[in-house]
Amino acid sequence: MTKLYKKSEITFAILWIIAYVILSSIADQLSESVGIKKSLTAALHAAMSLILFLWIRKNGLSVKYGLCKSGVPAKRFLYYLPLAVIASTALWSGIGLPYGPAGTVCYVISMCCVGFLEEVIFRGLLFRAMEKGGLKTAAVISALTFGFGHIVNLFNESGRSFASSVFQIAFAVLVGFVLVLIFIHSGSLIPCILFHSANNVLHAFEAESSPETGWFMALNAVLVFAVLGGYLLYLVRTFGKKV
Repeated sequence: MTKLYKKSEITFAILWIIAYVILSSIADQLSESVGIKKSLTAALHAAMSLILFLWIRKNGLSVKYGLCKSGVPAKRFLYYLPLAVIASTALWSGIGLPYGPAGTVCYVISMCCVGFLEEVIFRGLLFRAMEKGGLKTAAVISALTFGFGHIVNLFNESGRSFASSVFQIAFAVLVGFVLVLIFIHSGSLIPCILFHSANNVLHAFEAESSPETGWFMALNAVLVFAVLGGYLLYLVRTFGKKV
């Protein structure tokens, strides 16, 4: 793995993305056949997270890939409060336990690992690999790739409606820009990982009867994009148009 990384960081990042997307999709489908949502996916994501984390530590790449404390005060980022608001949207329609006890445990484990994996792969490996070609290009590609990586939900048995999957893709692209700016200006992926994991995990406690269409989805979309858009504008104005 290290030899491939030294040979081409971009190829290394792309292979991780492909492996993550394909294996996750397969594991999700196998988990459904087992009867416990995310059961096999949780094991897969935990193994991939451990492998990637240990490899980064072993090769002294923790600072490069943001697995370190930020050198910039949290108040410069509004204490990440806009991200907390976004994460809370999963509970806006009520709290429930739609996956049952076992399914919820597996879901939480899987989503915590997803927060780590997707941030390190898209905001870490891919962004850093393309950074030499220009920060703006690297940031755009990182955000778009992250968003379009969710297109798999249109084809697998994720249980999402078409409209919900499209919203998730658009949301992922926008949040991708926000998170890559945080990484660029803070030097740390930890806030991004914590937000990403929390945003995913809270959906394990979303009310089962939560509507995904009509006025509720429209209102949710407007509020989410307003908060994210405002936060993105704030970050650009606060740290300048360096990206």
